[in-house]
Amino acid sequence: MTELRLTNARLIDPEAGSERLGTVTIRDGVLAAVDDGVSMAPGAIDCRGKCLAPGIVDIGVKVCEPGERHKESFRSAGRAAAAGGVTTMVTRADTLPVIDTPETLEFVTRRAAQDSPVRIAPMAALTKGRAGREMVEIGFLQDAGAVAFSDGDTVTTDTKVLSRAFTYARSLGALVIGHVQEPGLSAGAAVTSGKFASLKGLPAVSPMAERMGLDRDIALVEMTGVKYHADQITTRRALPALQRAKANGFDVTAGTSIHHLTLNLLDVGEYRTFFKIKPPLRSETDRLAVVEAVASGLVDTISSMHTPQDEESKRLPFEEAASGAVGLETLLPAAMRLYHAELLTLPQLFRAMALNPAKRLGLPQGRLSPGAPADLVLFDPDAPFVLDRFTLQSKSKNTPFDGQRMEGRVLATWVSGALVHGSAG
Repeated sequence: MTELRLTNARLIDPEAGSERLGTVTIRDGVLAAVDDGVSMAPGAIDCRGKCLAPGIVDIGVKVCEPGERHKESFRSAGRAAAAGGVTTMVTRADTLPVIDTPETLEFVTRRAAQDSPVRIAPMAALTKGRAGREMVEIGFLQDAGAVAFSDGDTVTTDTKVLSRAFTYARSLGALVIGHVQEPGLSAGAAVTSGKFASLKGLPAVSPMAERMGLDRDIALVEMTGVKYHADQITTRRALPALQRAKANGFDVTAGTSIHHLTLNLLDVGEYRTFFKIKPPLRSETDRLAVVEAVASGLVDTISSMHTPQDEESKRLPFEEAASGAVGLETLLPAAMRLYHAELLTLPQLFRAMALNPAKRLGLPQGRLSPGAPADLVLFDPDAPFVLDRFTLQSKSKNTPFDGQRMEGRVLATWVSGALVHGSAG
């Protein structure tokens, strides 16, 4: 029997919504006890009053295996996750080839088990090739370990195909994750419409495209009864529709990305392509509305939406550059911006980054309570640093936070009680 005791820690408990000084005892990879106060027994590790929280469960991480290992591998993504306090990566299916068969999913699962120091919970595609024409074998993929089904940022335009997929997923109790953008309006857009887009001469999309995409998917949820999660709610206009869906008792949850919570469309500045993401960055009014929705619990989860892109795909004119940013290592320090601005508390942040994602996927992680897996992150929310993208563990370095002053440093990360990053004490 192996035992580890972490004491003098500022415990961040998202279930209780509390912060308190306490001691955590880990036995055989599980939280055996969580106690108030400091217990400096022999062998106990002194956390020196730093924050100890459940490890982050990050929905929507793109690991580029198979097919594009030069952008990101399970080895590099796993190291980046551990360095960022992410203990479970919920990986996307938009790889080359697409993860739409049990065989491809089993390959990914084996590779992850070999190379990643953190847990992997894989998603599979909802339609074959993410083409929106024929649904995948949902039952077989569930048996192979798929925790959810999503075509990523490809929106199925054939509503009949989508309704059939939703109905079949409902019969199997499968979770569907949708990207809520109206595809016709969104096609070719690089930024959100408004004065900034006009001044820069960039193709733009109205925030209403998100509202329209969400309205359609909620109607299908009402028709089929499927379990549904919207991957990114980023606009003020989409929030009333989400609120109505929840009030009507539909099995609907929603997430947002850390980039949309901490950046706005003006950050694009002089066509800086590291700020080109999908959906595009929104207005400051939208940003603050979504932050408030996270605080109230209307928006359930926060994720990095980690999307590696190589230098060649970003060193292009803004319209032509690839969308996406890496975020595994910057998710927690970026979230600390919201904490230091007194917009969200630490328990609220870890409710959205750890507890709620785990609950939605039916995972036991994300909790700071006896019996939960000992997946933990120890961090200093006040530690200042200037981010240098070339020090990131990810193979791709496309972060919008390069050169920015940030606060919040991960000191140690444990998965099943095993130290996978840093040191404690």
